[in-house]
Amino acid sequence: MQTASVGKNKKYKPPKLSVKKRLIRYWPLYVMLIPCIVYYVLICYVPMAGSVLAFKDYSFKKGIWGSPWVGFQYFKTFFTSYDAPRLIKNTLVVGVIKCILEFPFAIILALLLNEIRNLKFKKISQTITYLPHFLSSVIIVTMLQRILAPNTGILNQLIAQMGGDGSAFYLMDAKYFYRVLFSMDLWRNIGWDSIMYLAAISSVDSQLYEAAEMDGCGKLKKMWHITLPGIRATIGLLFIMGVGGLLSSGVEQIWLLRTPGNMSLADTLDVYVVRVGLQGAQFGYATAIGLIQGVVGLVLVVVCNRICKKVTEVGLW
Repeated sequence: MQTASVGKNKKYKPPKLSVKKRLIRYWPLYVMLIPCIVYYVLICYVPMAGSVLAFKDYSFKKGIWGSPWVGFQYFKTFFTSYDAPRLIKNTLVVGVIKCILEFPFAIILALLLNEIRNLKFKKISQTITYLPHFLSSVIIVTMLQRILAPNTGILNQLIAQMGGDGSAFYLMDAKYFYRVLFSMDLWRNIGWDSIMYLAAISSVDSQLYEAAEMDGCGKLKKMWHITLPGIRATIGLLFIMGVGGLLSSGVEQIWLLRTPGNMSLADTLDVYVVRVGLQGAQFGYATAIGLIQGVVGLVLVVVCNRICKKVTEVGLW
């Protein structure tokens, strides 16, 4: 009897398959993976060879590989320039807004949508929240310009009807730049980001909710003690990947929101790369700045992954 009970308690471990057998057994899945691999190889890895421009004095006539080497000259030029501290500071502030301040809102929206019991209303609400993700930055900024326009904008007209000053030019005032950017980016991405959390919530065991309800737990307690721990891995992974973009503020939104009034805050590293690279034709210098962003992002991901793995036992690897 004792031998039988010990045998029952042993966990079944499926036999390990060789690579060849896995390819034969799961070949449809590997075929579906081919377009993804091709995409990342061509779009993400092949262009990395162009990073050599950061160490060369590029010439159209000589080409990338024929241009002379300059070593770390561009890196020294950037870190000793007058603009470097301001650019790094602006980029970090925008990165914190996008990667850290906005991060909890998608989780909160997913938790709220999960509590909706009317499936039709839930689908409509979810569709409305993630539709802005498919709008281009040009359309969104144009809408903002109409809404925030002095005197004729909807916001200024409402303020004027309430007895206030309806002539404020919000996009020209630097003190409103971060608020406008935060609202715009949150409205655009909150619904799309919540999809991943909703998918993770759907995999949480429903029996846990039933047991908690029998013990008298309300919705808030079930969210805190069951739902959030159940999606902890997803939250940790997305946070780690988000931290990697701390120095990548995105060029489209910032470029379109830039005005003479907010230029001191809207001039980030991504915008600077476009200005000196495409407009100024300093391709090597712009590549060096982009390479700095990539290296710093990689370091942040590695450090954040190690910290998260020690604290929460969740990590990318």
